[in-house]
Amino acid sequence: MGINDNKAPIQSRAQRLQSFQLADFAVPTGREEEWRFTPLERLADFFTEKVVGDLPVVSVSDPSKHEVVDRTDARLGQVGAPDDRVSALAWENFSQAHVVTLPENQQLTEEIVINIDGTQDDQVAALHLLISAQRFAQGTVIVNHSGKGRLAESMEVELADNAHLTLVTVQDWDDEAAHTLANRIRVGRDATLRHIVVTLGGDIVRVTTQVEYAGPGGDVNLLGAYFVDANQHLEHRLLVDHNHPKCTSNATYKGALQGQGAHSVWIGDVLIRPNAEGTDTYELNRNLVLTEGAHADSVPNLEIETGEIEGAGHASATGRFDDEQLFYLKSRGIPEQEARRLVVRGFFAELINQIGVESVQNKLMEAIEEELSITMGVGNGN
Repeated sequence: MGINDNKAPIQSRAQRLQSFQLADFAVPTGREEEWRFTPLERLADFFTEKVVGDLPVVSVSDPSKHEVVDRTDARLGQVGAPDDRVSALAWENFSQAHVVTLPENQQLTEEIVINIDGTQDDQVAALHLLISAQRFAQGTVIVNHSGKGRLAESMEVELADNAHLTLVTVQDWDDEAAHTLANRIRVGRDATLRHIVVTLGGDIVRVTTQVEYAGPGGDVNLLGAYFVDANQHLEHRLLVDHNHPKCTSNATYKGALQGQGAHSVWIGDVLIRPNAEGTDTYELNRNLVLTEGAHADSVPNLEIETGEIEGAGHASATGRFDDEQLFYLKSRGIPEQEARRLVVRGFFAELINQIGVESVQNKLMEAIEEELSITMGVGNGN
């Protein structure tokens, strides 16, 4: 049975249901807090008990760091537990898992790139990854998702003490794809994690990120960028559980939306437990609505159970294209199309510069340019 049950009233995120058993989670109705913004009808086949879809093709740039293991491998299932029905579905239905290990005391100079290429589009498949950064390991792992398909994916990320990991996931699916990705992360004593989520493609994509600490001194930087087109639903949910003292977390997510029916959801939950003295945390979400008919939901939440903290704050803003900025640039002789590009580039620039992985930064800028080419001449809904 899970840590909580479906009938207990949830007063705190600490009381949320967590379980490896799919049967512990009811099929959502849309009234639940964790599902209230999601178009459930577009994920109906993700709420079943079994999946039968073909697995995507998984390739890893450095085979020496990659293993394919049976689900009975003792390293699996050690980082938290699923906290919704879809992540439990992903856990129960994989037969083999992909494990990528950054070895102890090694500083990797080359990025490890994991390519996940969907090859089917009508049945849900389940995939499980474990990324393990051992003591004093340093390195960068990039997980690229592309192609077509309907994929329920779970990813465990474990940083041992003093490990330093940059982890990037890129969701660049074909237009018809559906993808749920549950990140469960544990950060060891004095370990640092830069976790970057870039979501661009797919009909519906839902990425949940759950972070906890395994000792004091952990430092987590969560960055996210997304560009939502007409009729796309892109959803990102964060939960940072400060369960040890003197740990730090910062979250910055930015998104742009265009087209009728474009919908983004960002939920940022931070829980500071009674023993987490010295916590320092901040979360920010900003959305730029480029056209009429697009909608962004943004909900930051702080739950603080001790007064002995360094700092805790959050901010959320959703706004339309700034006509004053556009007017200023045009008054300086910059053509309107180029002025629009400059405003959107400026909106994303600070976040992109924080990513620190050149290949990802270039991909994101190229995607933004491609998306902007669609809106040039559209204006604010005209």
